[in-house]
Amino acid sequence: MNKIELCPVGEDTTVGFFVVEETRINGVSYLLVTETEDEEAEAYILKDMSQDGEAEANYVFVEDDNELEAVSKIFAELLEDVDIEL
Repeated sequence: MNKIELCPVGEDTTVGFFVVEETRINGVSYLLVTETEDEEAEAYILKDMSQDGEAEANYVFVEDDNELEAVSKIFAELLEDVDIEL
């Protein structure tokens, strides 16, 4: 698994996440990430909010329930052997 480092807005520290899967829906990139490589780790879905041409991605946690449910179904299809619970 690839590991990424994110820097929360207004903070000097970074937070590491392991990228389990990524997908693009309607031109928007999403990442399924975990904090550890453990099989029972909590998973989060991040959405890239950066504009075309920006040098760095701007990821935010998906918090909208409808969007979270729709994207988690896509990730569940991509990862047939993984059980994703909301």
